[in-house]
Amino acid sequence: MGSVCIEIVEGNPHLRSLLAWHLQQLDYRVYQAASIYQAREVFLSHQPTLVILDADLPDGDGIEFCRWLHRQQQPLILMLSARSNEADIVSGLKAGADDYLSKPFGMQEFLARVEALIRRKRTPVAPAYLDYGALQIDLVQRRVRFQGEFIDLTPQEFSLLYVLAQAGGVPLSRSELLRRAWPDAIDNPRTIDTHVLSLRKKVELDPRQPSLIQTIRNVGYRFNIEILNTNISQSQTKLAPKERFSNQSSTLSGQR
Repeated sequence: MGSVCIEIVEGNPHLRSLLAWHLQQLDYRVYQAASIYQAREVFLSHQPTLVILDADLPDGDGIEFCRWLHRQQQPLILMLSARSNEADIVSGLKAGADDYLSKPFGMQEFLARVEALIRRKRTPVAPAYLDYGALQIDLVQRRVRFQGEFIDLTPQEFSLLYVLAQAGGVPLSRSELLRRAWPDAIDNPRTIDTHVLSLRKKVELDPRQPSLIQTIRNVGYRFNIEILNTNISQSQTKLAPKERFSNQSSTLSGQR
């Protein structure tokens, strides 16, 4: 079990510590988060096999975060909630939870449900397509469509955009972007700045005042995921000319 990583996202510090202690006794690797903001960072850093998620968190809706998790690498999700009526359970399961446990619960039942979920774990399959509303990323063909238009990106621009978008709005440092988006080890973090500038020219109306790829002072960059949930007019965003799938075959083959 030592190779299995579990993330606990629970607002109650006493319950969170208690669950973590019991799981650690079974030799699971356990990471804890008290809020959605912390939970995103832990998930992106450790890619847990199972996320134990409180439906009621201090800084947001656990159901919405469950949907975000389900769009990522599709980890197993055990949702915990004080709400036990049928409508709430159905809502949690439809959001992507694999199991739902109502509070209060017994520790033996909790551990049994965790072990049952781990037994069900199949070899993970990377998603072929990510949909962020206005932004769609095809991971097989390595194509990007934004606001209904296809954008012509270089292989490195595609990787950088994908990593930024997958972070779900969490700021990433230059060193972290280099580690995740570059195939080879690079020691110069300023390489990120050059590629961000190039990427902004393709998705921003004014690269000098970017609204999609934002600079976070003393940190790095973040993708403004919130703006994808709004109706951005064509006047707000400049896109590359529309590319047909048939015309990109040679370019795409070079990106794989």
